[in-house]
Amino acid sequence: MAAIRPRACEGMAKGTFRSLKVFNYRVWAIGSLVSNVGTWMQRTAQDWLVLTQLTQHSATAVGIVMGLQFGPQLLLLPWTGYAADRFERRKLLSVTQAASGFLALILGLLCITELVQLWHVYVLAFLSGCVNAVDSPARQTFVSDLVRDDDLSNAVALNSTSINAAQMVGPAVAGILIAAVGSGWAFLINAASFGAVLGSLGLLRVKELHANARAGRSRGNLVEGFRYVRSRRDLKAILSMVFLIGTFGLNFPIFISTMSVKIFHGGANQYGFLTSVMAVGTLAGALLAAGREKPRFGFLLVGAAIFGLGFAFAAITPNVWLFGAALVVIGVSGLTFVNSTSSLMQLSTEPVMRGRVMALRLAIGVGATPIGAPIVGWIADTFGPRWALGVGAASGFMAALVAFVYLIGRRQNQPQLNKGDR
Repeated sequence: MAAIRPRACEGMAKGTFRSLKVFNYRVWAIGSLVSNVGTWMQRTAQDWLVLTQLTQHSATAVGIVMGLQFGPQLLLLPWTGYAADRFERRKLLSVTQAASGFLALILGLLCITELVQLWHVYVLAFLSGCVNAVDSPARQTFVSDLVRDDDLSNAVALNSTSINAAQMVGPAVAGILIAAVGSGWAFLINAASFGAVLGSLGLLRVKELHANARAGRSRGNLVEGFRYVRSRRDLKAILSMVFLIGTFGLNFPIFISTMSVKIFHGGANQYGFLTSVMAVGTLAGALLAAGREKPRFGFLLVGAAIFGLGFAFAAITPNVWLFGAALVVIGVSGLTFVNSTSSLMQLSTEPVMRGRVMALRLAIGVGATPIGAPIVGWIADTFGPRWALGVGAASGFMAALVAFVYLIGRRQNQPQLNKGDR
């Protein structure tokens, strides 16, 4: 038995972390991990700044900030996806990452000098959202430039692993910084962290990038993504699920901050701790996804259903420890859902269309936040955080129903399966 275990572990490592053998992906992953830690520090500090320093515990204000930050994903949809398909992604990311760092620097300086006001956060959140709207589809599809299609699903999952490993560290560090020296330093550290991504982009071996076909310049290319998705029944089902969970379920800053402050009466350290606890679940979900050879539509059904159950349990938890346990379940299931949608859509989409299709996914899942976040925030303020969690549970159950109906219809009609459905 002793001789067998090392080989088993070695095989698992080769399967789960196989994309890291590629030099370009490895360099990109290191830079992204550093930047992701800074990003989670900023998200935690920003929510806490709005909730406790600039307002009287207003979840609605937090929802407005989220809406302004993610709304541009929807507003700029035709251009952001086209940009990811049309321009060289490495250069495009250099511009967007530098711009994000500059905006974080401004917010940090406003906090350090004690000049920050709520409208400052609103404006900077919107500007940051505009930059991220261009950055996100380019960053997600840039993975296909770094690895072969055989490793794409693994690379997507490892990207999520990086994000969620950072989510374990970033909020906890932010909580300590906020309590010790204030929110401003979290923003300044995030601004500095973008240097790691810019450095990794500069170190890439350009000749080893897998250049995909680029979209042409014709005006019709801006709407081709919509036409392409409209012709695909599987993509329409996935995007319907993404809308439900993205609009009403992925409002974690509202859920966690209001439960921490209003129900469990904790401070910044507890809020950072709870955010990191949920990251344990999302990290576990990312590692499980990285170990799978190929995503399947059934993962969406299971992930969405457990997501709803996790929220339902969180809504009735009597203490912070059980609430933390519920967050782990939500993290695992939510990450399974998010990773599966990303991998399925990229693997089943023509390379020349990936940027626009992924921009549409981001616009529907993240850009719908201006609809869901203020509603969820209002429910938390008016009826209490537990009722807001109930909305999250409903989003998971409804998304699971969409997946169930699609799978039943596919089985009954026996259509020609797309590559991503096999």
